[in-house]
Amino acid sequence: MATPANVHPHSDEEILDVVGVGFGPSNLGVAIALLEHNASVPAKHRVTARFVERQARFGWHRGMLLEDATMQVSYLKDLVTLRNPTSGFSFLAYLHDRERLADFINYGSSFPTRREFHDYLEWAAARVVETGAAAGGNIDVDYGREVVEIAAVPGDGGTVDAVDVVVRTGERVERLRARNVILACGLTPVLPDGVRLGGRVWHNRDLLFRTRELSGTEPARFAVVGAGQSAAETVAHLHRTFPTAEVHAVFARYGYSPADDSSFANRIFDPAAVDDFYTAPEEVKGRILGYHANTNYSVVDPELIEDLYRTHYHERVAGAERLRFRNVSRVADVVDVGDRVELAVESLIDGSREVISAEAVVYATGYRATDPLALLGDGLGPACGRDEQGRLDVRRDYRLDTGTLTDGSRVRAGIYLQGPTEHTHGITSTLLSNIAVRSGEIVASLTGAPAPVAVAAAAAV
Repeated sequence: MATPANVHPHSDEEILDVVGVGFGPSNLGVAIALLEHNASVPAKHRVTARFVERQARFGWHRGMLLEDATMQVSYLKDLVTLRNPTSGFSFLAYLHDRERLADFINYGSSFPTRREFHDYLEWAAARVVETGAAAGGNIDVDYGREVVEIAAVPGDGGTVDAVDVVVRTGERVERLRARNVILACGLTPVLPDGVRLGGRVWHNRDLLFRTRELSGTEPARFAVVGAGQSAAETVAHLHRTFPTAEVHAVFARYGYSPADDSSFANRIFDPAAVDDFYTAPEEVKGRILGYHANTNYSVVDPELIEDLYRTHYHERVAGAERLRFRNVSRVADVVDVGDRVELAVESLIDGSREVISAEAVVYATGYRATDPLALLGDGLGPACGRDEQGRLDVRRDYRLDTGTLTDGSRVRAGIYLQGPTEHTHGITSTLLSNIAVRSGEIVASLTGAPAPVAVAAAAAV
């Protein structure tokens, strides 16, 4: 009797076509593309997939869902539109379902609030769960489960055609066997060397959670470290939420730098820019990232800069300065003493120091893509190709170039990356801008279907 197609020849376990590690916006986009692929092909060609998410429910930067914060990406760069403008998972379909389409049109902006866009993502994630189950379980999502390891499954003929994704739920551990795995492990907060998070030392990812703990109190002072969009938003939020508190902004620059969101500069976020970047010589890649860093890194929306400056100026006029800027400075030392935190702020000009006593210090110092090798470990990790600088060798379809294990077995199972690919695919690797097209490209690679052709990109990021 022939072995059933969905059972590995060395196991009674079901073998899935895809296991997705993480279920944030990136893998949510892939799940939608897979659902739409399955709806367009006969049942025998449908892809089986399961997505595993550590959080108990869908969530995307919940700690920074500030009430007045707007997206810096057009609603047209949602999970699907640039790949499939007719998709029922678009932001416009969400608005129609929520009976707010006319209201949003009258709103007169291409940039929804962050809270609304998060609601859209939650809506799309819930539809994936519902639609995946209705389609016979082809696409499943498991929340509250953590992937702790990905191990090679030896096959016949010295090849590795599948991997075991080891999943932990409390004390229970199980293995999901798959021909392909898509790693979308998200972002890890970046902190200066020696800084440890604690009760009064925060990263801005936890801002709303932490400030709720101070509800009903009257903090005297906060410090915010960083010069990017999140830092400026954190400063504005703390200043507004705690009307008697001083807010000290500490950064090495002379002032906040404006983000370049002009139409020509925004072409760096177009889907076609990924092709250009991928094929460019290494020297040119470096230049492109340098030229256009001011579209995304350590820059602030000009309107927010103006609002903060006006607030600061009006307070100086009134002689009641709560918003204070410690520019051209750095935090030389920070000590959590239990009921407060003491910061030594050092001038980069003359080296002078001043100690600030605050209820909390918030580090808005960015993120980095989570290292996927932590899951691949000593087994699969050495089989992953590297470039001349030791970075992971990622193909144009976001699949890792894999070689052989230490025992000589050739790895043919697909390992796809979403996130840590800026060195190969450019600045959109960790951003929302290209999720729709990237998802289609990954699904095309998985299924052998033609890669999607992106529609014209939106003018704004």
